Amino acid sequence: MTGRWLLRKPSADATARVFCFPYSGMGASMFSRWPRSLGDVDVCLIQPPGRENRSREPHFGDYASFASTVAEYLEPYLDVPFVFFGHCAGALPAFETAYELASRGLPTPSRLFVSAQVAPHDCPHDRFLDLSDAELKAELENLAVLRGGSPHPALIELALEVLHQDLEVNRVYRRSEPVSIPSPITVVHWSADVEVTAAQLEGWKDYSASTDFVTLDGGHYEFLAAPQALLDLLQGS
Repeated sequence: MTGRWLLRKPSADATARVFCFPYSGMGASMFSRWPRSLGDVDVCLIQPPGRENRSREPHFGDYASFASTVAEYLEPYLDVPFVFFGHCAGALPAFETAYELASRGLPTPSRLFVSAQVAPHDCPHDRFLDLSDAELKAELENLAVLRGGSPHPALIELALEVLHQDLEVNRVYRRSEPVSIPSPITVVHWSADVEVTAAQLEGWKDYSASTDFVTLDGGHYEFLAAPQALLDLLQGS
């Protein structure tokens, strides 16, 4: 097996794990403001190939390939209860990985958390798809600041290349109809989110026998700051 799909090795002492999936153009460092653990719940950061410490590796290509490979890598770490969390486009590989685990008869998430992302049959839905390179760079610079850093031109250029590849995946990703997973799904809407409305998230109700909807305070990028309400939601699952 090639690649190292987790930024750090999961703690052997954890009683549960939260696996966090980054969204378009980003790597595991997007969760840099998050704690390493929530009590005895280990926070495990998914690191896709083609970015950050895996920049020399080829892009994953599509979400089906992503899910197939990461499911194999994660199998040894599914020995305790775990949940998946994905925000915006990060929710799509999180869902596909949960579906892949179920298809293989492997342990599945005790809950899938999808945040600010329409359901797969309503894709593509990503405002970045229509932005120019200059606009995308401005978005990446803003994200660097929101993560507590400062934009570096060379790093922005590298991130832009990754973002283009990720957006091509998003551009063609769509399920023709809903498919159900055994995991309950919690759909998170952010009260001040101007990119995705609560109504646009309703499609997720057809992807599990148990789907609930939660609204948290903040805008589209509020999750980057690890708000306590979100951490409590994840830890309480």
